[in-house]
Amino acid sequence: MNPKVDFYFNKDNKWHEELEQLRTIILDCGLTEELKWGTPCYTYQQSNIVLIHVFKDYCALLFFKGALLNDTKGILIQQTENVQSARQIRFTNVGEIMKMKPALKAYIFEAIEVEKVGLKVTFKKTRDFAICDEFQQKLDNMPALKTAFEALTQGRQRAYLLHFSTPKQSKTRESRVEKYIPQILSGKGIND
Repeated sequence: MNPKVDFYFNKDNKWHEELEQLRTIILDCGLTEELKWGTPCYTYQQSNIVLIHVFKDYCALLFFKGALLNDTKGILIQQTENVQSARQIRFTNVGEIMKMKPALKAYIFEAIEVEKVGLKVTFKKTRDFAICDEFQQKLDNMPALKTAFEALTQGRQRAYLLHFSTPKQSKTRESRVEKYIPQILSGKGIND
């Protein structure tokens, strides 16, 4: 147990008992406990394997390369359609965790093996993401915007494409594009 992570488990929240059980199970698998992104993260030779996180309605284990695991129990959940690698196992009570303890350890050990053999998730390329019509029109009519957008990192480009294409109404997509044009032109990502 890493003392720097203790505060996370000592917080007064409704998932206290569940988090303690998850921590024990993970540490029994020989992983190193660290604090990353404000949550307990468990690593093997400095590579992220799994983390614990909480939400309003559930707590979860998140496997960084969960898409590569053989989900024999059918318990891995893809959070959204745009999540390419990570997968969650969700819990709503400590009884579920205790019942699944052997399976959880098996998934953790499999995730460690995935890391040991160096398997990599094949990510979709930015060019495989749809460009909404509203943004495509701006790119076609503003060469400076097209140049600035193409100069962004692949991750920043994907973030914009997903943000622009999410709304159902054209009016909303258009307003999002307009809002972020200055940011793109200044070479910044959506969250910079």
